[in-house]
Amino acid sequence: MRTAAAGTSTPAASGASPTTLAVLVVAVTILWGANWPAMKLAVREFEPWTFRVISVLGAGATLLILARLAGEPILLERRLVLPHLAISFAGVTLWHMLTAYGLLWVGGGRAAIIAFTMPIWATLLSIVFLRERPTAMLGLALVLGTIGLAVLIGPDLARVGQEPLGALLILAAAFVWAVQTVATKAYDWRIGTMALSGWQLLAGGVPILLVWLWLGAWPDPQRVSLEGVLALLYVVFVALVFCFTTFLRIVRLLPAIAASLSTLAIPVVGVASSAWLLGEPVGLRELAALLLVLAAIGLVLVPRALAARRG
Repeated sequence: MRTAAAGTSTPAASGASPTTLAVLVVAVTILWGANWPAMKLAVREFEPWTFRVISVLGAGATLLILARLAGEPILLERRLVLPHLAISFAGVTLWHMLTAYGLLWVGGGRAAIIAFTMPIWATLLSIVFLRERPTAMLGLALVLGTIGLAVLIGPDLARVGQEPLGALLILAAAFVWAVQTVATKAYDWRIGTMALSGWQLLAGGVPILLVWLWLGAWPDPQRVSLEGVLALLYVVFVALVFCFTTFLRIVRLLPAIAASLSTLAIPVVGVASSAWLLGEPVGLRELAALLLVLAAIGLVLVPRALAARRG
C-alpha cells in the first residue's frame, strides 16, 4: 500500500500559501458552522433519509461534473477502490445518517458542539495509525480547543443528559468523521480533490439511497416550504460541494492532527447561527469559547506562516 507522508505535508510543498490556507480555514469555519441550523431546518420538512439522498447524491454528482469540466483526473486506481469504499461508508454514509437522526433530538448548536469533538478522536487515531507526533504547539492547541468546547457545553451537560440518544448519535458521527479524516490522509489518491470528494459522496450515498428506496420514505410535498428548500440547497451546494471539498483539501495539505484542529471554531459559528436563525440561546460563554478556539487555530496556522516566510 502506498501511503501519503502522514506528517510531512505542508502548504508550501503542496502549492498553497499559508494565506490561502488561512482563507480556506476561515471560509469552512463560517459556512460549515452555518450549516447546522440549515440542516435543522431541512430535517423538519424532509424525512432524514430523503434529506440525505438528495443532499449527498446531488452534491456528489455536482462535484464529479465540476472535476470533469476542470480537467481533473477522476478515475481511481483499482487498488484504491476498496479503501475508498470503506472510507466513504464511514465518513459519508454513517456521518450523514447519524447526524440527520441526531438532529431530531438535539438542537443545531448543541449538535455542532458534540460533533466537533472530532479533533480529539482524530488526534488519537493519527498518533496510533499514522505515527504522527503532536508538537507542543499542537498539544496546546488541542488543550485550548477542548477547554473552549467545555466552556460552551458545560452548562448544557444536563440538557444533553436528558437527550441521550441524540447526543450519542452525534458523538458517534464525530468518531466516524475522525476515521474518515485520518484514513483519507493515509493514501495517495492520485486524483483531484473535487473528484475525490465527489466519489466519496456518491459511494457513501448509495447505501443511503438503497435504504431510502426500501423504506419508501417519500417526501410529503405539503410539508415542504420555501425555507426548507433553501436550507436543503445550502446543504448541497455550500456545505457539501464547497465545504466538504475544501476540508478534504485542507486534510491533504496539513498533517491529520493539524487539519482536524482547524475545525475547532466551527461549533461556535454553529451555536451563533443557530441562535440567530432558530432562536436557540446564546450568551457570553460563546464569546469565551470563540476566543479559546481562535487561539487554538492560531497555534496551528501561525507557525506555518512564519516558517514559510523564513523559507
